[in-house]
Amino acid sequence: MRAFIFPGQGSQKVGMGSDLAAASPAARAVFEEVDDALSQKLSAIMRDGPEDQLTLTENAQPAIMANAIATLRVLTEEFGVLLTEKGDCVAGHSLGEYTALCAVDAFSLADTARLLKLRGQAMQQAVPVGLGAMAALLGTDFEKAKELAAAAAQNEVCEVANDNDPTQVVISGHAHAIDRAIAQARDHGIKRGIRLPVSAPFHCSLMQPAADRMAEALAETPPGDPALPLYANVTAAKVTSGDEERELLVEQVTGRVRWRESVLAMADSGVAEFVELGGKVVGPMVGRIVKDAKVTSAVTMDDLEALAKEIG
Repeated sequence: MRAFIFPGQGSQKVGMGSDLAAASPAARAVFEEVDDALSQKLSAIMRDGPEDQLTLTENAQPAIMANAIATLRVLTEEFGVLLTEKGDCVAGHSLGEYTALCAVDAFSLADTARLLKLRGQAMQQAVPVGLGAMAALLGTDFEKAKELAAAAAQNEVCEVANDNDPTQVVISGHAHAIDRAIAQARDHGIKRGIRLPVSAPFHCSLMQPAADRMAEALAETPPGDPALPLYANVTAAKVTSGDEERELLVEQVTGRVRWRESVLAMADSGVAEFVELGGKVVGPMVGRIVKDAKVTSAVTMDDLEALAKEIG
């Protein structure tokens, strides 16, 4: 069995998608449709920067999605590989769950772009700049990270945001609590903590105002039933209903990204091959979670050609 997986925030970089756009009309069409949907030249920011504009959450989220869907469209239209024929399930890391839903026709491309733009804005506006922070804890597992977060909270918010793989967990919350956690990391048997260059504390309870806004937006633009089962971030379990997924996307804003558990659940269901489209971020995580999994990450035309030859 094969899963197609999609990256989350942090995988953006200036120049993303420009080689695909130069080589493929299918990729160009994706970027043009996203620009039109947002009434914004996002593709120009992706191609030329400046970097500080691309890393703004409201730009990074639709940009990462557009790049991954462009990669998928090239695979389909240039190389004849249909995800619904060659895949058994999909998953995405945080915003990548929206990309996955677009890939399996639960959202249109234009709706996905607009929802992610709003999601980015809502997450940014939920907490004043400087009040919140996130940190990656390296050389730790989920249980140690959870204990550290509880110890560092001291009546503030400090929660596990992403359980990425057996060696990396991300925490999120009030900036002072996150700094305390970094300072106390070694005392809890954790190799080190590093502040992440993000402008808001994602996937923690401070994001409730953003969750409320996404509940309204998703009520107006609900996902349809996905063409393949999707493994949801907040449950690490298979979803086949658009109605159920709509509620999970609202929960996802404040909830923990259970990526490690999602990958284990896919492997337990028989998935032995994972294909990341549009990045080289979640694929390596999979390799650290399931040692004998076959993992491929496809970003360039050469990557896609090789992938098509292998699975086509």
